[in-house]
Amino acid sequence: MAQVLEFRLPDLGEGLTEALIVRWLVEVGEVVAVDQPVVEVETAKAMVDVPCPYGGVVTARFGEEGTELPVGSPLVTVAVGTPSHSDPAGAGAEARVEAGSGNVLVGYGTSEAPARRRRVRRDQAAPAAPQALDDVAVQAPAPAPASAPVDGPVPVISPLVRRLARENGLDLRELAGSGPDGLILRADVERALHTGAARTEPPASAPNAVPVTAAHPAPATTEGTRVPLKGIRGAVADKLSRSRREIPDATCWVDADATELMHTRVLMNASGGPKISLLALLARICTAALARYPDLNSTVDLAAREIVRLDRVHLGFAAQTERGLVVPVVRDAHTRNAESLGAEIARLTEAARTGTLTPAELTGGTFTLNNYGVFGVDGSTPIINHPEAAMLGVGRIVPKPWVHEGELAVRQVVQLSFTFDHRVCDGGTAGGFLRYVADCVEQPAVLLRTL
Repeated sequence: MAQVLEFRLPDLGEGLTEALIVRWLVEVGEVVAVDQPVVEVETAKAMVDVPCPYGGVVTARFGEEGTELPVGSPLVTVAVGTPSHSDPAGAGAEARVEAGSGNVLVGYGTSEAPARRRRVRRDQAAPAAPQALDDVAVQAPAPAPASAPVDGPVPVISPLVRRLARENGLDLRELAGSGPDGLILRADVERALHTGAARTEPPASAPNAVPVTAAHPAPATTEGTRVPLKGIRGAVADKLSRSRREIPDATCWVDADATELMHTRVLMNASGGPKISLLALLARICTAALARYPDLNSTVDLAAREIVRLDRVHLGFAAQTERGLVVPVVRDAHTRNAESLGAEIARLTEAARTGTLTPAELTGGTFTLNNYGVFGVDGSTPIINHPEAAMLGVGRIVPKPWVHEGELAVRQVVQLSFTFDHRVCDGGTAGGFLRYVADCVEQPAVLLRTL
């Protein structure tokens, strides 16, 4: 007898709470294998193909293309254990599900014991025709109230949430989840850690709060176009807004003669081997500067009122794509030379253009390099990429009059701007960092002397 299993949208990493359905990869009635991608979604971090941990026949899909679903919402239901002529191993589908694929999808370890998996509740009606299910799924889901802690299996599907609770000695059974059907989200764990105790009831409304109802309608308008702030655009908006709220930033800048740096790059690329980009050279200068000024490779823990100096440099760089601004991260940039940095930057840039960056490649940065000169502008006061402490901005390199060796000459000049969190350092440290970067740009031999 076939068993219908429900596959829900998992936490795709970094505590993401929703995803936008971009393209369905399977149809209702189609046979799928264990870990076969069934839908392409866009999160606030990247485009992701979501594999289904069950093998069998797709009986229903939930949500049309363009619909945004919260984590924990049903994606598809799969009937397993039913032989199919189109499935060469049809009769073994159920066995494959019981054994699991051995791969772990974030939020859905497929090797987990079958008894722990979520199934369709018995009190739910059997799935109707696919069109009817889609009609229901596209309606905006009503927010589920936080449920009280209950005995039995803990409603958590994200291993990130479990690990965070385990590392901090927090009992998940004492928490009330704010997600769908009482699902415990990362935000619930972080809230409990910050308050020092798990909350078992949803927060009460403020006594003077005025709900937005028909009595207070939004201003009517017939002009303009509304663009939803969701996906990458929404994530960028949230992060930049948070940065402006929390970080007391300041900016300093300096003009530098980049003629020698450009000449050095030409000589390096003329010697054979992989070509080294200007961004790679600037990245190498940044890692050397951070070694001299480690205060700027840090973050601020507001809850503990501490500055956390980070031991490793994960260098982010701003990249403009058709889907919006993204910041891929070069891991352990401090251990790489210019050639290695250039190769990794090129790989991540191509992945950004094709929309194949993973959430892990877009998170965890400790410092950001922003080359806005590619847009033909000289200067900027960039917003710090929260929760980092600083960002170096690089303008366009253009011929300008410059006093060189006591005489007026035409040189390749660039404006460097540096935005920093004033909580982690004062102007002396920030100015020292920027001056060192400018010295390396003007005389690349400075970098060799300080290695």
